[in-house]
Amino acid sequence: MDPRRSGIGMTSARTRERLVQRLMEQGIKSPAVLDQIRNVPRHMFVDEALGTRAYEDTALPIGFGVTISQPYVVARMTEALIEGIPPRKILEVGTGCGYQTAVLSPLVSTIYSIERIGDLLTKTKARLRDLNIRNVQFRHGDGFKGWVAHAPYDAIIVAAASEVIPEALLKQLGPGGRLITPIGPEGRQELRRVVRRGDDFHTEMLGLVSFVPLLKGLG
Repeated sequence: MDPRRSGIGMTSARTRERLVQRLMEQGIKSPAVLDQIRNVPRHMFVDEALGTRAYEDTALPIGFGVTISQPYVVARMTEALIEGIPPRKILEVGTGCGYQTAVLSPLVSTIYSIERIGDLLTKTKARLRDLNIRNVQFRHGDGFKGWVAHAPYDAIIVAAASEVIPEALLKQLGPGGRLITPIGPEGRQELRRVVRRGDDFHTEMLGLVSFVPLLKGLG
């Protein structure tokens, strides 16, 4: 086994288990989500220089002006996404380093993932391929526009914050579908779950968060 994948020292199974215990204390209940936080090698999604901090419950820089999300936030968003009837077809807006993608991968059938930064997407695709994650299709694109070709989606997860939910994403959400997204300006963001009921959208607040902004266009 690849020693970097299995982890040693500050990236060991014992260190991962301490992170899982912290998330349980913060209210994460889904065994499937906790297992993914335990099993996904987060240290492989950050630079080796930050590897010893990979299992801290904190966001970390990954270059390109973006971060790998805090494990609690990844767990909370994933739990909110799969609660009830687990969705099959997912749109992920903001592939980033691929950590959220890797956590979601075994819990859904297919992920369609969009990333605006081409160089970051190239690195992430290689990383996920090395981890044998095969149920993801990628696109270098503008997350504000979603991915119309594969709509409607059972669920949409957005890994960057906007002032309002992009209309295109709401239109691409299927009947009964749920959208998990941070909303608000920097320093005053809320995590929301939006569920589509016919032409109506019902919103639930899930807590305060801090994300990089959702940007238009390609990087």
